[in-house]
Amino acid sequence: MSTPETNPAGIPFRDPSLPVTVRAQDLLSRLTEDERIAMLHQAAPEIPRLGIPEYRTGCEALHGAAWLGTATVFPQPVGLAATWDPAFVERVGEVAGAEVRAKHAANRLVSLNVWAPVVNTLRHPAWGRNEEGYSEDPHLTGQLGAAYAQGLRGRDPRVWRTVPALKHFLAYSNETDRSATSSEMSLRTLHEEELPAFRAALEEGAAGSIMLAYNRVNGTPAHTQPELVAEARSWAPGSLAIVSDAGAPTFVVTVQSAQPDHEHAAAALIRSGMDSFTDHDADPGPTIAHVRGALAAGLLEMADVDRAVTRLLEMRIRTGEFDGDADPYGAITADDLDAPASRELAREAVARSVVVLRDDTALLPFDVPASIAVVGPLADLVLTDWYAGTPPYSVGIAAGLAERYPSASVRVETGADTIALRDPASGRYLAASADGATVDASATAAEGAALFDVTDWGDGILTLRSQASGGLLTGGTWPMRADAERVGGWVVQETFRRTVHPDGTWSLLHLGSGRWVRVLRDVGLLAAEGVTLAQATRFSARLVRSGQAAVAEAAAASDLVVVAVGNDPHLAGRETEDRPHLFLPESAAAVWRAAREANDRAVLAIVSSYPYVLGEGVSDAGTVVWTSHGGQELGRGLADVLSGDVAPQGRLAQSWPADPAQAGDLFDYDTLRQQATYRHQPAPYAFAFGHGLTLSEVSYEAVALSTSSVPAPAPTHRHPALGAMADAGSEQIRATVQVTNRGSRVAEELVQLYSVAPRDLPILAPRRLLVGYRRVRLEPGETRAVELAFDPARLAVWDDAIHLDGAVEDWLHAGALRVQPGAYRIAAGPSADELPVNQELRVSGGEENER
Repeated sequence: MSTPETNPAGIPFRDPSLPVTVRAQDLLSRLTEDERIAMLHQAAPEIPRLGIPEYRTGCEALHGAAWLGTATVFPQPVGLAATWDPAFVERVGEVAGAEVRAKHAANRLVSLNVWAPVVNTLRHPAWGRNEEGYSEDPHLTGQLGAAYAQGLRGRDPRVWRTVPALKHFLAYSNETDRSATSSEMSLRTLHEEELPAFRAALEEGAAGSIMLAYNRVNGTPAHTQPELVAEARSWAPGSLAIVSDAGAPTFVVTVQSAQPDHEHAAAALIRSGMDSFTDHDADPGPTIAHVRGALAAGLLEMADVDRAVTRLLEMRIRTGEFDGDADPYGAITADDLDAPASRELAREAVARSVVVLRDDTALLPFDVPASIAVVGPLADLVLTDWYAGTPPYSVGIAAGLAERYPSASVRVETGADTIALRDPASGRYLAASADGATVDASATAAEGAALFDVTDWGDGILTLRSQASGGLLTGGTWPMRADAERVGGWVVQETFRRTVHPDGTWSLLHLGSGRWVRVLRDVGLLAAEGVTLAQATRFSARLVRSGQAAVAEAAAASDLVVVAVGNDPHLAGRETEDRPHLFLPESAAAVWRAAREANDRAVLAIVSSYPYVLGEGVSDAGTVVWTSHGGQELGRGLADVLSGDVAPQGRLAQSWPADPAQAGDLFDYDTLRQQATYRHQPAPYAFAFGHGLTLSEVSYEAVALSTSSVPAPAPTHRHPALGAMADAGSEQIRATVQVTNRGSRVAEELVQLYSVAPRDLPILAPRRLLVGYRRVRLEPGETRAVELAFDPARLAVWDDAIHLDGAVEDWLHAGALRVQPGAYRIAAGPSADELPVNQELRVSGGEENER
């Protein structure tokens, strides 16, 4: 064999015609022991003698390429899920994957191992990372996640556009003490509600990697659960590269106390199936030392290291890294960023994800108005979340409506109070320079540079924006500045909480540092450095302009009002921070009341990362629409739906509770015991799973089944995937749902099919279970027979008493999924809470299916 120095093209690992496994073994054989160990860290070194470049594991692309500068920003995943359209979600993934490739072309250290999608189920709406997931239903989550992963991966049979890593394995959906808490899992919960969300993308070969979760599962770190990792690997047609979450290898020792030292931890992690250490940022030194220590102590063998490194090499080979001109994606460059087609797709994604929750006042679609008031903190503000890229442009709601209705006057009022803060020591007001670089007590009057707009984001969390600089007041510098473009950062520096003293003066607590704001003596500069309230400056607060009064004035003077409220994705619910409660903040309700009392032609437009409980403060909202934070085309996409240019298509993939009690306990993962999620909840939701209006009248006439009885399938360890189409094999049960559009407008209907289990089964089954769905477009007056199909094995529940093959291999398989005999109702309708037509399906079973 020729040496790499004389004939690089002759090296087997560079030969695209050879199998990935052969190429990886060849490359492994050429690496020294030191080089192999170094490759276990996220920052893998360059190996010049082999022409191997430096490598980084991991790139963020949750809903577009993130953290890499300008990129197309699509709606958050919880919004994409509202499309209920895997093929469309795959198209979004294709753009995200192509733009990651474009970033990689400009900087080879941009990894093609993409840490997306998140397929943890949205079992509880208080989870701080709710925006990152798709649905409370594990099979729908799995299907949509697989679609996005397929888009990222591409459909070239040989080379992957990127290698998606599913996050976060397993049982992770609380942020509070996330590395310390244990997600207690029965085998039933694991097999029915956790594992299925990950399986689809792996079985379909759409994902080639997994990120492990911070939490513990049944007391043991998720990072050291070999049975769970082996189960995931058993689903995939090829190898899976398993990466740690950031800092988690250290946490196994320091937070979770699961291993006595870092050498034992390194051994446990690798032997449990983890391949890549995301730890100590770009410094591989500690990881290398810990692995070497584990080898020296006999806790680990070099064969264990080789297995892990081989999987990482296979991942890199899949992306065409060593293929040269044979890489089909090698021609992607920075010119492929922000393409016109990507802009169009982003707009379509917003429009297709908008959900009309209610339209009792029949304000939709809008008539052509002469004037529109768009009010509230999100009236013309496009916000991005922690895992978003930098949009090339952004169109807010007011801008989108102004563009759609060029003859209408559009007035924006945010509802923020305009104030001036006077320093008692100097008698002067705080003032910001035009560039925001300086904030000091220098103004003699409450005007101009002394004016700040105060927005209440709920629960007393405030931001203050300078009218002089246009920037937010930030405590992240010393002295303080007013030049922040937005709320952001791992630790938010732009939020404050006020304490109002008995004499009416204010003191401001900077929430990012936990320090009180004070004016520095003599120079008058502002600093967040007071340790106690007594050290805080007590400002005299002068209200210059009432935000609610301005909202009311604008509403009264307009034909139509859009009240745009919701959350900032960096506040009150985000990574590291669960939501304090589920209610729409009182500050948002107050803006609604101010507008609604002045004009009854008002639409409540909620832009949020999660569901709200809509309390009495907005109970009179007759027309309510929801969208997730939609990215750069938020305003245009929403205007497309409000105007009627695009028929409403969005449907909730996550229930909106009528009462917080319906969501259950955030830290209790047994949804059956809590009667949580649409599968188990007996009481109607405010807006149910699958809900969304069409603005027409669609009636469900009947549902017919291809058979009225079926034998129970044999027990298994895996549920079949969710079936949404009617072209499945003969073993499928086919359902035909007759629907009619009795309205005068086109209807984009989502026909949903559920199993409703009898309540007297030996093992209590879910009250309702999504088994199929299909989108149909119905012209006015049209009747359609909509065909769907599902595998009867979808009705199975976990039975601990069944041992397949007469033995229990390990704790994870101590039982099986079994379909219990009984009379099931197969029901169809527009949501899980509205199933007007049904037919009985009788499941029979022999002794092998009896408990």
